[in-house]
Amino acid sequence: MTEKITVALAGNPNVGKTSIFNAITGSKQHVGNWPGVTVERKMGKRVHNDVEMEIVDLPGTYSLTAYSLDEIIARDFIIEEKPHIVIQVIDATNLERNLYLTTQLMELGAKLVIALNMTDLALAKGDSIDISKMQEYLEVPVISTVGSRGGGIEGLLDAVTDELRKTRPTENIFTYDAGIEKRSGEIETILNSDPYFAHYPARWFSMKLLEGDESIIKKAVESDRYPEIREVLDKTDAYSLESRIADQRYRTIQTMLRQVCNINTNRLSGSDMVDRVVTNKYLGIPIFLSFMWAAFELTFSFATPFMNMIDVFFGWLAEAAANAISIPWLASLVGEGIIAGVGSVVIFLPNILLLFFMISLMEDSGYMARAAFIMDKVMSRTGLHGKSFIPLVMGFGCNVPAIMATRTIEDSRDRLVTILVAPFISCGARLPVYVLLAGTFFGRDAGLVIFGLYALGILVALLSARLMRSTVIRGEDTPFIMELPSYKLPTLKGSAIHMWERGKIYLKKAGSIILVGVVGVWLLASIPAPGSGGTFASGEIYGTTNSVIGFTGQLIEPLVAPLGFDWRIAVALVFGVVAKEIVVGSMGVLYGAGEDEESLSNILAAGAMTPLAGLGLMVFTLLYVPCFACIGVIKRETGSWKWTLFQLLYGTTLAWMLAFLVFQVGSRTGLLA
Repeated sequence: MTEKITVALAGNPNVGKTSIFNAITGSKQHVGNWPGVTVERKMGKRVHNDVEMEIVDLPGTYSLTAYSLDEIIARDFIIEEKPHIVIQVIDATNLERNLYLTTQLMELGAKLVIALNMTDLALAKGDSIDISKMQEYLEVPVISTVGSRGGGIEGLLDAVTDELRKTRPTENIFTYDAGIEKRSGEIETILNSDPYFAHYPARWFSMKLLEGDESIIKKAVESDRYPEIREVLDKTDAYSLESRIADQRYRTIQTMLRQVCNINTNRLSGSDMVDRVVTNKYLGIPIFLSFMWAAFELTFSFATPFMNMIDVFFGWLAEAAANAISIPWLASLVGEGIIAGVGSVVIFLPNILLLFFMISLMEDSGYMARAAFIMDKVMSRTGLHGKSFIPLVMGFGCNVPAIMATRTIEDSRDRLVTILVAPFISCGARLPVYVLLAGTFFGRDAGLVIFGLYALGILVALLSARLMRSTVIRGEDTPFIMELPSYKLPTLKGSAIHMWERGKIYLKKAGSIILVGVVGVWLLASIPAPGSGGTFASGEIYGTTNSVIGFTGQLIEPLVAPLGFDWRIAVALVFGVVAKEIVVGSMGVLYGAGEDEESLSNILAAGAMTPLAGLGLMVFTLLYVPCFACIGVIKRETGSWKWTLFQLLYGTTLAWMLAFLVFQVGSRTGLLA
């Protein structure tokens, strides 16, 4: 019978933990949220040596003294859920910093296996590490791995199953000065005498109390013995004690490192040499912008043949389905509603997958951390924290996980501002609108126009952040500290997995939310308006002003007429609040183009829309109300309808004003006439 265990994968950020996770689990992964919070958690399965392992990928954390929600989640999972084994992934090129977490995991009494990752990079630097000595010193298995290539994974899993069957008692190999040990012993005595604390390792719990860990103190307050604990704590200065504890941990680490490794400090690594160029104060930002421009150019040009194939397939499928159904309204529903609506979204899947793939390459190589570093000076001037850059870049894929990722920002004001401006970053759902309109009106310059829209989103986010930090969300700026990982050669498999994880979300939306949305558009476009006297789904009703949707669209058309939009665009934008992909599907239905993107493009170019109105529509789509999912996560993360409504009103007002300027100024100056 196969034994089932839980294995937690822990480690500092940027140590290759995701590569190890992918190498262990392969395609047997699934993504959900941690209970009670909207932070993504990844889990996967692997059977090895007749043991079925559920691998839980914990958020990256530097220590078990939790400041951000990610750190709290990682710590609480190990403490409360008590996984059978913890695999700590360590960057072999930065041992001292990584081993600090090791000391805390060992104090916690976790059954530990260390994956000494990126050993190839350490060797390339000229470092030498005696793994057997390290293993002997730490008294835990240490396995050399190269996660990006799957190296050492079998040995790592062997170590997990071997460690599982050991029955060694938990030992703490770290001792502190006499003052710390005395206070810790006093608290441990109290903890050991109270059943309330039986769930927690007494040594670790006492050290956290001495360090002044607020979340641990909150747990202790629930005990009847807390007054006695408080009496001991009042004899100490938590701030100075925390520094002494950290200092003594590092001294222990340094003692060990002198015995087990030889770090080459004379030779510049490849990462150092590349960083001299890409993080240069003059070249850094132009290089970053060049990379992003190239990504959008490739996204637009390389994906076109694949889009054409999808277009032809859905056109054939819609026609075949309609011809096979004898009932006219049902044929219209299946052909022009369901197939055409989903097809109008799926056709842009190649663009989205390509963009995700290229962003994944930048993340996996280690460049994205450099991008955050070089953008910090710009962002700090606008009131954003350097850590805000990574969530904002994640917004290129989807704004929902981008907003969730702000949990790593410790300061509440920095985090709130980042949440409020994150929806201005162009997500993948807006890309279909850009590709359609830019391809229709700007031809060869379409890639440049799309790049400009992404740049405009970033600019609006930065300027909005500065405005908010100067008015409604005032406070002192916090310093930005970030560790730059070594560069790694991204693997095709790893980047493909990341691409598919994000692309899968897009396809799920196409099969659920978007399907419901486009069928809703078809239904409202087929129902006769009051007093029209037409027949359901007939030619004189479907998608005209005689339909319910046309009647409604004419009521709201005056609001968007100054922007150059007609009632069809007004309706498409309203449905776009459900999901931005529905904008294109709605336009296909309302302009009578169905699933044929080329046909819709021809209708628009023939006079249904002007190039200026098309540009204004792209700007409006960029900035106005985000999708329902995004609205929901803003509410959950801010915990406030006030800030949620503020974001919606601010963004929509800004969208209207900029689209108005594009159309009215352009019309008066003859631009794009």
